[in-house]
Amino acid sequence: MALVAGQPILILKEGTQRVRGKDARRSNIAAAKVIGEAIRTTLGPKGMDKMIVDSLGDVTITNDGATILDEIDVEHPAAKVMVELAKSQDNEAGDGTTTVVVLASEFLGKAEDILNKNIHPSIIIKGYEKAAEKSQEILEKLTVKVSPDDEETLKKIAMTAMHGKSTAEEREYLAGIAVRAVKNVAEKRGDKIKVDIDNIKILKKQGKSLRETKLVQGMVLDKEVVHAGMPKLVKNAKIALIRNPLEIEKTEINAEIHIRDPEQMKSFLDEETKMLKTYVEKIKKVGANVVFCQMGIDDMAQHFLAKEGILAVRRVSSKDMAKLAKATGGKTVTNIEDLSEKDLGYAEEVREEKIGDDKMVFIEGCKNPKANTILIRGGAEHVVDEAERAIHDALSVVKDVIEDGTVVPGGGAVETQLAMELRNYAPTIGGKEQIAIEAYADALEIIPRTLAENAGLDPVEIMVNLKSKHGSGEKNAGLEAITGKVEDMVKLGIIEPWRVKSHAIKSATEATKLILRIDDVIAAKAFESEKTPGSEKGGEESETE
Repeated sequence: MALVAGQPILILKEGTQRVRGKDARRSNIAAAKVIGEAIRTTLGPKGMDKMIVDSLGDVTITNDGATILDEIDVEHPAAKVMVELAKSQDNEAGDGTTTVVVLASEFLGKAEDILNKNIHPSIIIKGYEKAAEKSQEILEKLTVKVSPDDEETLKKIAMTAMHGKSTAEEREYLAGIAVRAVKNVAEKRGDKIKVDIDNIKILKKQGKSLRETKLVQGMVLDKEVVHAGMPKLVKNAKIALIRNPLEIEKTEINAEIHIRDPEQMKSFLDEETKMLKTYVEKIKKVGANVVFCQMGIDDMAQHFLAKEGILAVRRVSSKDMAKLAKATGGKTVTNIEDLSEKDLGYAEEVREEKIGDDKMVFIEGCKNPKANTILIRGGAEHVVDEAERAIHDALSVVKDVIEDGTVVPGGGAVETQLAMELRNYAPTIGGKEQIAIEAYADALEIIPRTLAENAGLDPVEIMVNLKSKHGSGEKNAGLEAITGKVEDMVKLGIIEPWRVKSHAIKSATEATKLILRIDDVIAAKAFESEKTPGSEKGGEESETE
């Protein structure tokens, strides 16, 4: 509320909380830094895991930044910005979620130090913008070209992404699966290669070991054959993909049929049976010996299909139907009457197999399949879940490199080189913006420093060694966290996609600018349902006007 001639004037609703100026900025920066600190220990091959227990008691054990932030229940608005930042990085690049949050947190921490010297946020933002722009220029010079056919290098990139996950002992085997899966679904569009990793289905089944994880050149459906009398194995499968139900459809309007004697009833049922038999005859006529139906299959239709030796699966999801079409080369039809031989897909083998306690249908040996399935196995539920996250990261980074054709050295080499060149660039700008650019450079070094800390090494010693190597022109020098030595990352095969680094730096800078621009936080009062019984109406005000 405000005072005019000694009289209070209510401007905001009763119970509204408002924090302004330095206090608002300090609160936002503190919340963002807490998020950064929370997941910082998960960075790198020696990073630790987090155990998250939700309100229902479900446990998640992971060191994947996006998963951690998605699972924890964040309240503070600035902390929610950091959560969205991790999601954005995951959606765009598929990896680097921990890096982007740690960078944003450190950018804000360094900005807070400058704010305490009474430098205006607008000047810091301008300096950060120039530093980010210069960083992208420097990053371009650090890139190394990679051919989409260079499977060995693609495998190293996938292994780097999986380092530090609990599945690391099998990372070489899983990386090989990821590379083959991505290459299978890659499509040439003009002079560019595009990869849609949604065409790679990931199916998890607890049991056996990670080594039993396999890539199926086709599809695996978590379904079973609908009728016991149907074959459980079909070789040289000709596959019909049907969207509509193999049932007698009910009319859209309410209708009544008056039956006066048993003969009429028999005629009615016979007509239904005849129609279903016609459907099956049509399927048989076009040469199909396997049917995947998106809707239901009538019991009588199941009987006729089984009699004809046709394997059928019902209630296949629309997403799986689309993948089946891409894998088998078939076409999904809506009306059975329109089904023709050219609509059929092909697979060398369709079989039902028991995996653990469940039955699954495997469609394998497809010609040039543009949809694959990775069946993940593991001894425990948490192992299988973490393997899924590791494979997702591996698929994403391989996709990035195949599409862009460029990688950069890992192990903190990029950040160290950027920091060194930004410090040389800062004096050319001068003024107070120079201070912001130098702070930005200092903040970038949080990545190699954290890698060293998480590996149990002396960060001061490692940073001195890194700066010395980069100062003498070794641009690819980074920390090999396993051995604890500073070496050439490209030669060791510790490389990351250019897209992951580029997007992480851009996004972290944008999130930092967003939070620094806020100088007033106005929070509406809680809804009545959210208030605790007995709480005062309207709550407390942190500041009134």
